[in-house]
Amino acid sequence: MVGSANLNIMIKAARKAGRGLIKDFREVENLQVSVKGAGDFVSRADLNAEKTLKEELMGARPTYGWLAEEGGEEQGQDPTRRWIVDPLDGTTNFLHGLPHWAISIALEHKGQIVAGVVFDPAKDEMFFAEKGAGAWMNESRLRVSGRSRMIESIFATGLPFGGRSDLPATLKDLGRLMPVCAGVRRWGAAALDLAYVAAGRYDGFWERRLNAWDLAAGMIIVKEAGGLVEAMNPEGDILDDGEIICANEAIFNSFTKVIRG
Repeated sequence: MVGSANLNIMIKAARKAGRGLIKDFREVENLQVSVKGAGDFVSRADLNAEKTLKEELMGARPTYGWLAEEGGEEQGQDPTRRWIVDPLDGTTNFLHGLPHWAISIALEHKGQIVAGVVFDPAKDEMFFAEKGAGAWMNESRLRVSGRSRMIESIFATGLPFGGRSDLPATLKDLGRLMPVCAGVRRWGAAALDLAYVAAGRYDGFWERRLNAWDLAAGMIIVKEAGGLVEAMNPEGDILDDGEIICANEAIFNSFTKVIRG
């Protein structure tokens, strides 16, 4: 697939940052790690990846705004466009030597996500989409799964850790969902969970208390692969609320009914 100039910039930036992360991942035991919060770590690798991404993306589009996990938010000369970036989604996996983490880059235009890239360097899987142009993984077109029965479907979520306040709600979700589905997976990288829904590997995904950079790129990839995506509160805003629920069209209503109770 031949994408827009902006999409090509995003893919190039992801690959460059990915090369640095892979190098650090191979030396994970030697990483300098500082504690950012309970159960939440930031590494030298994370910061270096964000620096690379910012140099590539802002170097190519210096007037755009910027929102990223480590560096915060910066207003651009062009108020209608901004990059939304997570340089390392799945930091805890990375620091434990688990090869399941990703770089997430989204482009927002006038409040709408118009392009997204989720790159898994450990597996060399580049998931990407542009509004109206479909979703792709490397050279393959993506499509959400065709499963129509909850009992045959696998779902993904994040499990709250470190005493987070949303644990009771998530346990209630699991209590309702697990008896009526084929399984629930918790792999620790929301951007990849969304990409896997787009690829038909998962049939649906839900999670609370996420950040815009966790969700922005994956959202458009799921939508362009034919999935349905909503905020947990149907009237809410996904990026503002940090809550999401998505699935293929056939099971979306059944899934949301279970999760929303």
